[in-house]
Amino acid sequence: MKKLIAVCGSEADDPNLSAATLNVAERVGRLIAEKGAILVCGGGGGIMEAACRGAKSANGLTVGILPGDKRYANPYVDIGITTHLGRARNYILVQSADVVIGIAGRWGTLNEISFACNIGKPVVIIKGSGGWMDILSCEKVKEKLKDLSTYPLVTSSPEEAINIAFRLIHEAER
Repeated sequence: MKKLIAVCGSEADDPNLSAATLNVAERVGRLIAEKGAILVCGGGGGIMEAACRGAKSANGLTVGILPGDKRYANPYVDIGITTHLGRARNYILVQSADVVIGIAGRWGTLNEISFACNIGKPVVIIKGSGGWMDILSCEKVKEKLKDLSTYPLVTSSPEEAINIAFRLIHEAER
């Protein structure tokens, strides 16, 4: 069965979302597709659209777990799953994935990362992408939360994030 990798991150209306961060998301999406996995995301704009665009550039398959109807889906979503659950769809997104990758992000992304950590889903975050991922990758934050049983693994590049994601998937299969 093909692996599902969730990409979580800022919506298009995030004023702090940079072109460099969108390029990171696009590269992550491309690498997911090149490795034969399916990209799953919230289906909207910003990080989600950039990641989907990257996956499509490598002939990958993209799935959007949509908060409402299919009008919300970005143009690179192949399969739009309508939920009409709003942010509650975050749990479905995370539960569906084999591993979660966080890029930038605001409250919705933090919610997805929190859900993933709470259910023991592997999480990889990209430091330097902005938003909550930079806050979570801060050494002071990691030190304060060191007693948690699960904590996101911190990377600094799309390539490293994908390599770790696939390593975690293979370890979970054993």
